[in-house]
Amino acid sequence: MVLLLAGQLAVPLRERNAMLLAAGFAPVYGERSLSDAELTAARKAIEIVLSGHEPYPALAIDRHWNLIAANRAAGPLIASAAAELLEPPVNVLRLSLHPKGIAPLIANLAEWRAHILERLERQVAATADRLLAELLAELSGYPVVEGAGSRHEIGDVLIPLRLASPVGELSFLSTTMVFGTPMDVTLSELAIESFFPADEVTGERLRSLAAIA
Repeated sequence: MVLLLAGQLAVPLRERNAMLLAAGFAPVYGERSLSDAELTAARKAIEIVLSGHEPYPALAIDRHWNLIAANRAAGPLIASAAAELLEPPVNVLRLSLHPKGIAPLIANLAEWRAHILERLERQVAATADRLLAELLAELSGYPVVEGAGSRHEIGDVLIPLRLASPVGELSFLSTTMVFGTPMDVTLSELAIESFFPADEVTGERLRSLAAIA
């Protein structure tokens, strides 16, 4: 009955295990390391998606937004960040909004920051995760870089990420991919963030950047 109710309510696997424990039952969903042999196929799938997305950037993250893997296209875009922010585990939200990260390169930082904080707030509300709550408090306290503006207008389809690069400003749209039928907690909490050119100029500049790298 616990599993039936959790399934109908789309409760995440980690919380389903907690519900089972609270009801006096053993957890039924495993939580393997991504390096576990049983997750080999999943690791290969992640590698295929990341490499196949080049020359556009893509990265895999865990539930706390720590970087699991990234393709080669992502490297040049974060190379200017302070060394301490690139030490594992790299938190991609901290890297994005920290004044010593890539925040100074984001042309529309105010609206991108608002988007990230709103997304993180929803996560905290849904999971009550202590580490996510601490991350939200940290990010909320970062100063907004002077002049961090906004260009989107009412009626725009999406808010792009506008990022300075060695080949000029890049404009991205992003999508999130998750495993469709996970039965392992680790896989259920892993996501792949893929960034696509929002215009033809960005596509050309990314191909140029890939050629330089």
